[in-house]
Amino acid sequence: MKSLAQFVKDRRKEVNLTQEEFAEKAGVALTVVRKIEQGKENLNLDKVNQVLRMFGNVLVPVSSKELEPKETTGS
Repeated sequence: MKSLAQFVKDRRKEVNLTQEEFAEKAGVALTVVRKIEQGKENLNLDKVNQVLRMFGNVLVPVSSKELEPKETTGS
């Protein structure tokens, strides 16, 4: 699975935008895009989602229990 940083960087490059151009189109500060692409951990979820909406995606909180594989019962 791609990291958030790699996802945003790859998608931004696919649409042929600089970090500055992308930040402007997403309506966030250039530092937000830089922090995301650098993999910084202390990010504002609202700002991250503002960036991700440019690609039709969002991040939502998920509990660790929801990430556990579900048991299947066989007959």
